[in-house]
Amino acid sequence: MILLTLLIMAGAVACNPDFAPGATTTMTHFPQSPDEAIAELVAGNARYVHGQTTATNPPSARSALARGQAPFAAIIRCADSRVAPEIVFDQPLGTLFVTAVAGNIVTPEITASLEYSVAVLGSKLVVVMGHSGCGAVEAAIKYRDTADQLPGSLKILVDQIKAPCTLKADPTQSEKYIAEAVKCNASKGVGQLLARSQVLADAVEMRQIKIIAGVQDVESGTFTVNMG
Repeated sequence: MILLTLLIMAGAVACNPDFAPGATTTMTHFPQSPDEAIAELVAGNARYVHGQTTATNPPSARSALARGQAPFAAIIRCADSRVAPEIVFDQPLGTLFVTAVAGNIVTPEITASLEYSVAVLGSKLVVVMGHSGCGAVEAAIKYRDTADQLPGSLKILVDQIKAPCTLKADPTQSEKYIAEAVKCNASKGVGQLLARSQVLADAVEMRQIKIIAGVQDVESGTFTVNMG
């Protein structure tokens, strides 16, 4: 039923010229394939790291943005205040469809949002974006065996990060293991999206999109795509 609904919505959007790729962005070249989308994010991140950003959001762009959106990439990022994909990847408004949750975990709501971006808005790429020093991942290590001590709903959050990414970590030395656990947690998200979303799995199978994971180093700004 979800897939049928999304396909109907996609057909409606396709008939609306306001949603044409590139119509709502100041980019001069709009990525037309998953590989082009990856290349654009990598190039944008390089501009950001070296202080050569070019993305702008002039007042004149607002009227086009108000008519619709056609983001070339969809992103799950951590809700951490230091992580902002539009800045890190040097992109103007209208080019990235960004979802956020602490620990960049895959929830049903996040999954549905990404399905919408891919099936309706035409995104070519999905990125699971972790970051250095992630507090949610650190908590999953520190409270690996004592999550019941956490207040509110935090136990539910860290339980989704723990396995398998913290099982080999020493809870008393969380700083020693956090970098690898952050990388693991981001990569795990790719598999979860493929397993939990037929919409995304089908799009990958048909080579319409790619789903990748990576980690932003907050200090340097560099985003590194996880390999393997």
